[in-house]
Amino acid sequence: MLQDAIEAEDVVQESCLTAWRKLGQLRAATSLRPWFLAIVASRCRRARRSRWLSVIKQADPVAIVSDTSDPSGTVGADLRLACRRLAHDELLVLTLHYCLDLPLDEVGTTLGISREAAKSRLYRAVRKLRPLLEDPRRSGDD
Repeated sequence: MLQDAIEAEDVVQESCLTAWRKLGQLRAATSLRPWFLAIVASRCRRARRSRWLSVIKQADPVAIVSDTSDPSGTVGADLRLACRRLAHDELLVLTLHYCLDLPLDEVGTTLGISREAAKSRLYRAVRKLRPLLEDPRRSGDD
């Protein structure tokens, strides 16, 4: 979600410390995984809004193309380029559901929304991602 492994490690470490400090606030009926992922998502949002991250981090097209398991180097690179064009909330719902294999109930709990709202957000994010994969240079704002 942050497009930077080192930044992501820092966010996870900060999230672990925050979760440890707030463990007493976890209600007995609440599942630990969505609660922790909500903390991580919040930290990721904060990191992406950070002024310094936007100043320091620039997309490196060479690294994107070379960092793929696809022998032709196009499928993974196209997906990464398209994902960079998505809003944070769109990328978050896609990551939770498809990368972490969370069911929609847990995606909703993590985002603080209902299962139906999570399903709608996922549908809209996939619908926005499809044309970007066809032409990754498109902004998706049309």
